Amino acid sequence: MEITGKIIAVLPAQGGTSKTGNEWKKQEYVLETHEQYPKKVCFQIFGSDRIEQAAIQPGEELTVHFDIDSREYNGRWFTNINCWKVERPIGVAGMEADMIPQGAVFASPAPDFPPASPTDDLPF
Repeated sequence: MEITGKIIAVLPAQGGTSKTGNEWKKQEYVLETHEQYPKKVCFQIFGSDRIEQAAIQPGEELTVHFDIDSREYNGRWFTNINCWKVERPIGVAGMEADMIPQGAVFASPAPDFPPASPTDDLPF
């Protein structure tokens, strides 16, 4: 799956040691979409090498490729959005990414509705 938007928050990195003694590190980011009703999505990158490679900064426009994973713990369910690839835009309609006006809204494609049925006789 993928989602495109602007990074509005970079949360502090978290780390520790696993049961097997291996060091681990993850960092979470909040992305806001450019839809009519913007959505905020918190995703994470796991692994210090991947965090450094992505080098995500607040205010950046990104396309994030991710997997969703849910797990149960003590009768409650928790969901993680795990990023595996980050793409930065090269240009939009011939404009370089840094020339896009702040707060620009990108139109989403129109929904594809099937043709109306001749037997559909709604009174309104």
